[in-house]
Amino acid sequence: MHTITLAVRIYRTSQIKYVTSVLKFKLEGLRCSLERVEAAPKKWIKVSFSGEDEDVALRYLAKEFALCPENLKNLGKNVVVRGRISGVNSNGDKLYVDIGVFQPREVQAEIPIQQLQAQLADGRKIALKKIVEIFGLCENVPLTVKISDLASDGSVKAMLAEEQRANFGTWVKSLLDRLLVLGATEHEVRDALKHSGFARDIVNVEQPGLLEHAVVCKLGTDAIGLIPKVGGNLRNASLVVFSPSKVVDFFGENFLDTF
Repeated sequence: MHTITLAVRIYRTSQIKYVTSVLKFKLEGLRCSLERVEAAPKKWIKVSFSGEDEDVALRYLAKEFALCPENLKNLGKNVVVRGRISGVNSNGDKLYVDIGVFQPREVQAEIPIQQLQAQLADGRKIALKKIVEIFGLCENVPLTVKISDLASDGSVKAMLAEEQRANFGTWVKSLLDRLLVLGATEHEVRDALKHSGFARDIVNVEQPGLLEHAVVCKLGTDAIGLIPKVGGNLRNASLVVFSPSKVVDFFGENFLDTF
């Protein structure tokens, strides 16, 4: 039997049932039984499964959802980890990312402001608060990071993984607004769009995480305009706007060439 912690986070205990149904569907056809699905520390999903194909299932789930490191000893320099933003420190010079490390103690990755300035602001000395605002780096937003240093004091330094930075570049260059919905299933998101009358104003619904979605708006549709009505149908979710026009207005059109 394997017991692992997926890089999937729930927002409410009731969502364990949904996650369980998704995992059962994903493992259909494999000779493997899902034994237990529960919440690990910080609401990451802990899964136990067994059977003849349990090793195949392990590799598949790791590829599909990624795994939490769980223990600090499983981290190393240049290791890429999928996490969730947890906030900014009081000095405003570090972005904290929960990467699913809770043994022997809970540890979060720290992305220094200088690193974000280099990767997202073309080296310009922009305040972290402004970078967070422009790129929608709010609490619970999925973020893939690369470990850059494991300090002697136990802190973990990180930077944006290349795939994450490239994804931001793709989003900016598309010139299409995105409404990030955090804490809802895809069905709930699409249902909310349908009932609010905005289904025709979107191009697609991307899935950065199992319970995190990016609603891609059609050109000319402002994501912020969706919030009043869509938000009313997604009362338990958080909504965050990613606006390429805001990025370009702040940095200038030549900024697109930096990605």
